[in-house]
Amino acid sequence: MQLAKTIAELRDLRRQCSGSVGFVPTMGYLHEGHLALVRQARNENSTVVVSIFVNPAQFGPSEDLASYPRDLDRDLELLEEEKTDLVFMPSDEEMYPRLFSSWVDVEKVTERLEEASRPGFFRGVATVVAKLFNIVQPAKAYFGQKDAQQAIVIQRMVADLNMNLEIVLVPTVRENDGLAMSSRNVYLNSEERQAATILFKALTLAKELWQEGEKDADRIRHQMISLIQKEPLARIDYVSIADASTLEELKTVDRPALASLAIRIGQTRLIDNTILE
Repeated sequence: MQLAKTIAELRDLRRQCSGSVGFVPTMGYLHEGHLALVRQARNENSTVVVSIFVNPAQFGPSEDLASYPRDLDRDLELLEEEKTDLVFMPSDEEMYPRLFSSWVDVEKVTERLEEASRPGFFRGVATVVAKLFNIVQPAKAYFGQKDAQQAIVIQRMVADLNMNLEIVLVPTVRENDGLAMSSRNVYLNSEERQAATILFKALTLAKELWQEGEKDADRIRHQMISLIQKEPLARIDYVSIADASTLEELKTVDRPALASLAIRIGQTRLIDNTILE
């Protein structure tokens, strides 16, 4: 496994790669969700590149950039075990030099859900992912379904800007009790960790209602909200039943829909989703 800390080093090593290149962008503190992406990339490509970069551009002034969990040595050990070929670990200054002033704005699909709670989030995400795609030049890039809106934004950007790569979505990896794996789960104490299962319970309820024939999106949302409100540690940020492509809220579930939510458990904000189709 080779390591690169600068764009020049990465490009030099990239030129030596043959066959298809699969790319997994991460912010580190890796868990099984990340490793599932790496494994699929390994199965489908000659070369696997993983980036580890905690992107400051996607954190708001009151968010957890400084305290975001990091463990680079462990990350590298895990990636070595997964037979990763190349790891890109740039500094903030390498990715955003002093005169940096160009940004990628993806409209419409960014106007609700996460962006409503975290203004500027997707501007930071789209910009850093576009930069990484330009640097790595992969044939395929791998993202998790857990961050569904992010994946939709990236797919839109790739299509609109005619980027020559395929975006591959990998199903959400969950703990035994259904909680979606996330680097932020480490913030939860034992009581909060138990309370966090309410996200998966609410999504399971939405899917059950839909499978039983409920098409009224407001009724599904209402029942999800009622269930979440029974958990005293949970504070609702949003509960959504939206078109799976445009993310516009639905009145009737008459097409593929994304049931998604963001819930604060204590000081930790967690997101999750399921597809109704």
